[in-house]
Amino acid sequence: MREEVVDFLRYLRRPRPGPRLGGRSRGQCLRADFSLNAPWWRIASWAALLWVVNLMVFAPLALSAAQATGAEQRLNLHNMPWLTALIWAPVIEELTFRYVLRRPAMVWWFVPFMVAILVQGPGLTSGAMAVLAFLLAVAPLWYPGGHRWQSGWSLSWPRRRWIRRVYPWLFHGAAVAFAAVHLYNFRLNNVELFFLPLLVLPQWVTGLVLGWIRVRRGIGASMCLHAMFNGGPLLLLALILHFAPRLALG
Repeated sequence: MREEVVDFLRYLRRPRPGPRLGGRSRGQCLRADFSLNAPWWRIASWAALLWVVNLMVFAPLALSAAQATGAEQRLNLHNMPWLTALIWAPVIEELTFRYVLRRPAMVWWFVPFMVAILVQGPGLTSGAMAVLAFLLAVAPLWYPGGHRWQSGWSLSWPRRRWIRRVYPWLFHGAAVAFAAVHLYNFRLNNVELFFLPLLVLPQWVTGLVLGWIRVRRGIGASMCLHAMFNGGPLLLLALILHFAPRLALG
C-alpha cells in the first residue's frame, strides 16, 4: 500500500495513460479494463484512506466554507439515495469522467454522450442510454482487430504524441470537472466564486485517486472504489439515524 501511495503522488506530477500495475488481469484488453484487477482488500484500503484523509483534512475545510457562505446540503437524511450512490454514480460518473483516460480517442463522442446521461439523472430513458453507452464502450470486443472502428477507438502516432503532451490537462481537468459536478449537492445561495472550490475539496481529492486507480488498475477498479467510498458515509449515517437519531438531527 505504501508503494501505491508513493506511485500515486508521483503520478500527480506527471500523469500519463499507462502502464497498468501488475495484477491478476494485466494488459490493454477491455476484459482486463472492466475487471477488478486488484485484491478487494486493496481497493478497500484506498477507500479507508480516503475516508480518513477527507474526514481529518478536507471535509472540515469544506464544512467551514459552507458555514461561512450559507451553502446548504441537499441531502435528505431520511431519504438517502442508496441506489444512486452505490450503483448509478459509480458507473455513470466513472464512465463520464474517467473512462477516456486510457482511451482518449473516444473523448470527442463518448464524453458528450455520457454528460447527457449524467445531466438527466437516474431514470428509464437515461438508464437505456447508459446501457447503450456501455455497449459502445465494449464494442471492440466483438470486432476482429482489422475491422474495428479505428476512427473511434484508436489514434495515429502523431495524435498519440499530442495526447501525451496534453494528457496532464486531461487527467487533472477530469478531476476538476468531477468535483464541480458535486456543487449540485449544495444550495449555493449566492455563494461567491472564490468559495466554490472549497466546497468540493473532498470530491476533488477523491477524483484524483479515482483517476489514478482507473489508469493503473482499470475502470472496474475505479467503479468499485467509487461505490465503496460512497457507501461508507451513507452506512454511518444510517447507523446514526437508527441508534442515535438526536445526534443526527443535532
